[in-house]
Amino acid sequence: MSYGLLKGKKGIIFGALNEQSIAWKVAERCHEEGAEFILSNAPIALRMGELNGLAEKTGSEVIAADATSIEDLEKLFDAAVAKFGKIDFILHSIGMSINVRKGKHYTEMNYDWLEKGWDISAVSFHKVMRVAWEKDCMNEWGSILALTYIAAQRTFPDYNDMSDNKAYLESIARTFGNYWGERKVRVNTVSQSPTMTTAGSGVKGFGGFLGYAEDMSPLGNATALECADYCVTLFSDLTKKVTMQNLFHDGGFSSSGVTQKVIGKYDVE
Repeated sequence: MSYGLLKGKKGIIFGALNEQSIAWKVAERCHEEGAEFILSNAPIALRMGELNGLAEKTGSEVIAADATSIEDLEKLFDAAVAKFGKIDFILHSIGMSINVRKGKHYTEMNYDWLEKGWDISAVSFHKVMRVAWEKDCMNEWGSILALTYIAAQRTFPDYNDMSDNKAYLESIARTFGNYWGERKVRVNTVSQSPTMTTAGSGVKGFGGFLGYAEDMSPLGNATALECADYCVTLFSDLTKKVTMQNLFHDGGFSSSGVTQKVIGKYDVE
């Protein structure tokens, strides 16, 4: 069901890779709610060719940009301004850890890989906002959003340096969000339930994360589509005064000490 919440709004969506991607679902829902946007991902990701189908479905343009490259981002935002004028929303759905991919244990960190993952997963968010700031291309009451995970606050085995990356990402949102407030633009992060995306499935034991979170969440895990619905509300005019927040979208997991379902697995008479 569409409510026209984003009618007339323009934006940029970073990170849609395939139909499993949360960013993919966000793009579909933004389109259904009346928004127009540019889809962007790194050139290597675009070679897979799947994004073209989403672009056709949503009437969007695809522009390659390495989000760690200021030069690429400047070209992307220049193209957005030429197409739309000022824009209303940005989604940052970007994250990668080479240490996770290579199975390098946290206690044996490869620091070159750490820096690369840190740049992609967190610093890129600062770079995106910096370029948008310098080009003054956000409309008043615009919304900038990044996706994160509760491993920024809690320890999860084998999530590795992505935990540190997400913690830094959330800090960047708060700090840069303070400055964006001067321009009446809000900046938030959404801490989503574990979701079986291409990136998530690369984490060892991720199926266990999913099962445990399901049992620990009074409402159950939030799906990618439900996350997309939530992102739509945060891009809409209904949340104008929500900023510098890390917003948990996790079925209550973040507030649960324990649930009866979990207790039942250990309650042996």
